[in-house]
Amino acid sequence: MTMILGAERGRTMEEAYPIQQLLDPEGKWANEELKPLLTEERTKSFFENMVRIRTFDRKAISLQRQGRIGTYAPFEGQEASQVGSAMSLSKEDWLFPTYRDHGATMTFGHSLCNVLLFWNGRNEGNIPPEGLKIFPPGIPIATQIPHAAGAAFAEKKKGTKNAAIAFFGDGATSEGDFHEGLNFASVFQSPVIFFCQNNQYAISVPQNKQMKTKTIAQKGLAYDIPSVRVDGNDVFAVYHHVTEALERARSGNGPTLIEAVTWRYGAHTTADDPSKYRNQQESQVRRDRFDPITRIENCLKANGWDEENWMFGIKQKAVEEIDQAVEEMERFPPPNPAVLFDHVYKNPVPSLVRQKEYLLDVLGADNS
Repeated sequence: MTMILGAERGRTMEEAYPIQQLLDPEGKWANEELKPLLTEERTKSFFENMVRIRTFDRKAISLQRQGRIGTYAPFEGQEASQVGSAMSLSKEDWLFPTYRDHGATMTFGHSLCNVLLFWNGRNEGNIPPEGLKIFPPGIPIATQIPHAAGAAFAEKKKGTKNAAIAFFGDGATSEGDFHEGLNFASVFQSPVIFFCQNNQYAISVPQNKQMKTKTIAQKGLAYDIPSVRVDGNDVFAVYHHVTEALERARSGNGPTLIEAVTWRYGAHTTADDPSKYRNQQESQVRRDRFDPITRIENCLKANGWDEENWMFGIKQKAVEEIDQAVEEMERFPPPNPAVLFDHVYKNPVPSLVRQKEYLLDVLGADNS
């Protein structure tokens, strides 16, 4: 069966939206026209940020297993998508993350300590550094997408050149908020990038069981939004296409939908077991063949930029920075469970007051 795309006939959606790639798995450049993007400085910066957030991710899983933070959402395997997109932004732009996009927020400038505080149940974790517009992580699926469309529209109304980026996974595209956000942005030409990290599993459900569409990118057709699929393990391809989308947005040409095809090696969160719903051998095959950090290492080697002392120094620096952030986080007192109830309503309803009193009584906690 063939699909119809505009005036073109006889093309499947995979053919209409081919996966764009600049750096192949061996680290070889795949597009001569865009070769100027391949600089030593940029390649090293990508490597440094990707190593940094992977080191953080592994440390956070270890902290959770030790009971030093709460349930945690790992992202290992998605580093190229998060670093490439975040490094495309200007400091005046808006970033709307999910609970799995702390790699992007840290690359954008978020405090590592505050990210850890978020996973330890403290409200301080939602506070970005002064001057950065990082929205609190969206926990309910897709709710941050209309927020991003609205914030971008507000920037347009104010006459700025600032844009917004909304991160979400493939499962979010089955939610109503996704469609409402895209429709609003399309109608009002909001300067927003809808960035889907398609790690191919919405928690435990593979893409082919959660939707009939063959790509996420094709969902932009209904809203007349330009869409592209990129290799989400190719940091250069992600960076290039997000940069292009931002340029379109700043020029008044509205939103873009980007599908970054990637893979999450680990569990949805530390509370589940991925071996129950996914063949973990496939994860190992993908790690061996398509790992985003291995790819950038191959690129460094291919271009003679892989100084051993420098690479070791980057890895050691990441460990030291993250250990310092952990020490800072653990100097905070334990979170007060009362805050769970304090910001639900301006004037708490009686049932909520009773729930709060009951919980604090059971825990023997202070009701302040």
